[in-house]
Amino acid sequence: MDTPANDRTATTARQALDALADNTEDATAMDALASSDVLVPVPDDAGEADATDPDVVALPVIERAGGEPVVPVFTSEPAMAELLPHVSRYRLVPLGALASQWPTEDLALTIDAGSPHPLTLTSEGVRTLLARP
Repeated sequence: MDTPANDRTATTARQALDALADNTEDATAMDALASSDVLVPVPDDAGEADATDPDVVALPVIERAGGEPVVPVFTSEPAMAELLPHVSRYRLVPLGALASQWPTEDLALTIDAGSPHPLTLTSEGVRTLLARP
């Protein structure tokens, strides 16, 4: 049985997150994660142009406990639906490309929040660990 490409990516990204839960310095897992696509929820207030423009990605920013801003992204639709069941639109974005253009402000990234092995990175961590040329 063939697995759709986005399911393979989700599996690769999910496996990388599981490996990083065991060893946060696993370079192979970090490379696999950085080369994976992630689902970026489109904010409710984003216009149609922001939702479809291939050169712009509107980042959904939520506040964690303590008021810290964080952008949630997900490795699969089920992971996203578990935490954000009311999201109606999302973009599939290469994580490395997203990281290479990450804002310099203090904005964290959380991958698969709500899963058994989520990964949260600071703004600096996103740019240094995940950005790929």
